[in-house]
Amino acid sequence: MKFINYVLCSIILLSVSTSVSAQKYKAPADTVKLNNEYVKVSNEIADINAQLTIAQNNLPGYQTTANTATNNAQTAASKSSSSSSKATNGNIDDAKSSRKDADDAYDKAKGSRSSNNNVGKQNEKIRKLKADRNKKQQRLKDLDVMRAAIYAQLPANRHQ
Repeated sequence: MKFINYVLCSIILLSVSTSVSAQKYKAPADTVKLNNEYVKVSNEIADINAQLTIAQNNLPGYQTTANTATNNAQTAASKSSSSSSKATNGNIDDAKSSRKDADDAYDKAKGSRSSNNNVGKQNEKIRKLKADRNKKQQRLKDLDVMRAAIYAQLPANRHQ
């Protein structure tokens, strides 16, 4: 019971202190700092957009490579299967050929899996970049709210 009270009090204290200190820039003297952060965040958004564009442009190449690798792996597996069925009733040369085809099919399957993993990694990279961009855009909105609050403090004739 004491532990629950302690946790509950901590949560209430954190939520109150967070809302009180949410607005970092409050006074007209903070305008320079606010503008500097605004420019910094805007530049970060531009960088993220550039990285996102590159990642999205590279994705079709990764997908094409993965599709090609998958098709090659399926072809190699089919060849290996027919070769192994031939080797069961054949001689040593057929068995060696079957082994070679099986190794080739295995290598191509690993390549296909690797290519598909690259597509997944690229999709994850795009997702993370979009999430980062959304956070930065939200920060810009917060800075706009702070800027509006500072301008509201100024006399009407100063900011016209």
